Amino acid sequence: MTKTAVKTAETIENIEFPTFDTGKATDQLRTFAEKGVEQSKEAYAKLKAGAEETQKTLESTFETAKSAGSELSLKTISALRANAEANFSHLEALVGVKSLSELVELQTAFLRKRVEMTVEQTKELQSLTTKAATDVSKPVKDAFEKAFKELKVA
Repeated sequence: MTKTAVKTAETIENIEFPTFDTGKATDQLRTFAEKGVEQSKEAYAKLKAGAEETQKTLESTFETAKSAGSELSLKTISALRANAEANFSHLEALVGVKSLSELVELQTAFLRKRVEMTVEQTKELQSLTTKAATDVSKPVKDAFEKAFKELKVA
């Protein structure tokens, strides 16, 4: 054998390859899997809590919208009824008019009352609509504020 071949054979015999410890690798893999499962459970719990909170918020919002819609409908019907009654009363009064001046006076008074009544009804409906919009949007607004506070904390 040549010197090079002998040196190569000696070098190969002296080289140690690292051993692979399967027990250590299994432990590391188990630890990694357990950590992943724990993180998944935490994420699921947060997702579940968020979904439940969203459901409660939507239920509250829909219930408030239903209530506000009913109240607004009742107020509108009441205004329409008052307008119809005022119109019929005015019509009855017009039937009994004896002169042109009485007609003008009656019509002027009626129009003045109608304008005042319309302004009052409009204010009531506007107030009711504003209250309804505030009440309906409040649960959603509160939920968003809570979510943003939680995001800032996290």
